[in-house]
Amino acid sequence: MSIDFEVDSDGVALITMNRPERMNALDAEHYAALSRCWEQVRDDRKIRCAIVTGAGEKSFTAGADLKSYVNRDPVLADNWLTQKDQLLNRGLEVWKPVIAAVNGYCMGGGLTLLFATDIRIAVEGAVFGLSEVKRGLVPGNGGTQRVMKQFPYAIAMEILLTGDRFGTDLAERWGLVNAVVPRDKLMATAYDYARRVAENAPLAVQASKELAIRSLDMDLATGLRWESATNVILRTTKDVKEGTKAFAEKRKPGFKGE
Repeated sequence: MSIDFEVDSDGVALITMNRPERMNALDAEHYAALSRCWEQVRDDRKIRCAIVTGAGEKSFTAGADLKSYVNRDPVLADNWLTQKDQLLNRGLEVWKPVIAAVNGYCMGGGLTLLFATDIRIAVEGAVFGLSEVKRGLVPGNGGTQRVMKQFPYAIAMEILLTGDRFGTDLAERWGLVNAVVPRDKLMATAYDYARRVAENAPLAVQASKELAIRSLDMDLATGLRWESATNVILRTTKDVKEGTKAFAEKRKPGFKGE
């Protein structure tokens, strides 16, 4: 079992779903390990941004390893353990930006994970889809909840109800991904985005992400008020003083997240 985790000197965490022999599909144990990685991204102040990808050249992740669940009777009591092994796409609040480097198939739970990331880079030839209806299921971990917020209505329904796969041409046209790149440029492009994010003021970056996401569920007046209050708080930080001083001195700021 392996969910690889590493952090570089720029504060960029790399999470690699490393199970290429199963198309990086995840069973319960792998999901629990992935949950621990997201918690570390959330809690470690040295981490400013994260990249998530899959091992190998075939698959980002095929989502849940259905074979590991088919013959397992559900434990009904677990249905109310809503905070157990939380995931990025299942409600865990991680306000640090997350970049997806999609290296191949991004199906089912892979696509619902993608929905929960902030910037997405895909390799040429990547394949996407929510195929759960072809298995008698519905997309879990936010699949039915986020698809309508990330696509126009008709496109969302096409993806959800047909279960058909689609490629990078449609993914890019529909705005699902930021860029499609050759395989040998995938990780370099993801790290370029990550470092451009990580060099900004960490508290401002996290506040920006939270405000933008919460705006989907609040009225404009409330959002404007919260935005204003957040800036009042941020103006008291050392990072604002450093940013102002660096601008005046025409140098790169050294933000500390303080």
